[in-house]
Amino acid sequence: MSPQPAAPGDRGSATVWAVLLVALLCAATAGLLALSHALTARHRAGAAADLAALAAADHALEGEATACALAARVASAQGARLLRCAVVGEIADLTAAVGPAQVRSRAGP
Repeated sequence: MSPQPAAPGDRGSATVWAVLLVALLCAATAGLLALSHALTARHRAGAAADLAALAAADHALEGEATACALAARVASAQGARLLRCAVVGEIADLTAAVGPAQVRSRAGP
């Protein structure tokens, strides 16, 4: 028996399915890359906030202005920006951000 020819309406349907599959794979890859970028920014912001809070707490007795200026320098060196800084006694409480990710950190004795 010889193979039967495809019906006229089915010609090229595999191409359409292949294009849809490739588009779906591209969308999934883009989603995973965006998630990876967000998680990386969150971790970088957390590390910068922790280091900046430790630096501010270490210099808390020198005054809030000095401690927060040092915290801003430490956060900047980590690629983050300091959004908020408060020093009460020996406890530093601050928020650092990398992109849209914001992390609050506290440090003290």
